[in-house]
Amino acid sequence: MTVESILSQYGLIALFFGAGLEGETVVVTGGVLAHRGIVPLPAAMAVAVAGSFVADQLFFLLGRRYRQHPRVQRIMARPAFARALATFERHPTVFILGFRFLYGVRTISPIAIGTTSVAQRRFMALNAVAATVWGVGFTSVGYWFGSGFDALVDRYRPSGTTLILTAAALAAAVLAVGQLRRWRRSA
Repeated sequence: MTVESILSQYGLIALFFGAGLEGETVVVTGGVLAHRGIVPLPAAMAVAVAGSFVADQLFFLLGRRYRQHPRVQRIMARPAFARALATFERHPTVFILGFRFLYGVRTISPIAIGTTSVAQRRFMALNAVAATVWGVGFTSVGYWFGSGFDALVDRYRPSGTTLILTAAALAAAVLAVGQLRRWRRSA
């Protein structure tokens, strides 16, 4: 089984979850996969929109349902949460339409909005519009720049040793970031 066959079989599922949890990098990668013909472009766009929409709806509902829960209260005490809420209070519609485009507040924002009095239907409608623009836009970026990615890959064909060293460096970086987050939480 080749990497391309795995991606063609499971790529859209990964794109759905990645769009909701990680964000732009996964969605742009979905566009590159569409450019390469591994997944269909309309499906990549639809899955990116759906993943983003569903994740933000779930985060909103979690904020709404558990706003008094100690864990949500701890999240509400964070500076990013306070900034998101202050911006929301000034411009609620613009904030709901734009939070997914702002670095550092993408995940926390729907939780913050869920703790406010904004109507669930209003959030859902605005979230659908914003998820559509976001998903189609970033998938298109990956698709349009897919030829540049292909040229880069054709120009640089890494050896097996380079791939192993790169994978080890990425694994070490992920572990280091995870450890730093644990240290910050315990401090």
